[in-house]
Amino acid sequence: MDVLLDLLNSRPLINGVEQDALADPAAGRRWAREHGGDGSLAELALLREARDALRDVVRGNRSPTTLGPLLEGVHQIPEITSDGLRWTVQTPPHARLAVETVLAWAATEQHTPGRLRPCANTECQLFLLDRSRANRARWCSMAVCGNREKARRHYERTR
Repeated sequence: MDVLLDLLNSRPLINGVEQDALADPAAGRRWAREHGGDGSLAELALLREARDALRDVVRGNRSPTTLGPLLEGVHQIPEITSDGLRWTVQTPPHARLAVETVLAWAATEQHTPGRLRPCANTECQLFLLDRSRANRARWCSMAVCGNREKARRHYERTR
């Protein structure tokens, strides 16, 4: 789940300028390795493709079928262990991290539908996974986006 949010949020706006953690090969390699990948150029290209498709799907701009090509040739193999049944994803090594991210999105949609969403701050490009009981979280960060939005509304009311 963390890798899903980290990937979705790897293109933040900082001081109004978009930063892409996967654009620079050295930074992208570091990001991929921190998340269990190998950091190859092929992996980074697939991660960027998965991220952009997932961002559009979560925002409702594209259909989930957009993610289909990312799963081509992927197989889940059942394995019986002493702990019970475990599924192993079989995919080319450079595609594993992107595939796991798409599968994490699918699991999130299945188990907690509607909880993964974009921040309500229109000047923010980040996403949040609402873990609140009421399912009413709106901002990626209450300290940053929430406060900005509340200050903006207060200013408009008092103007």
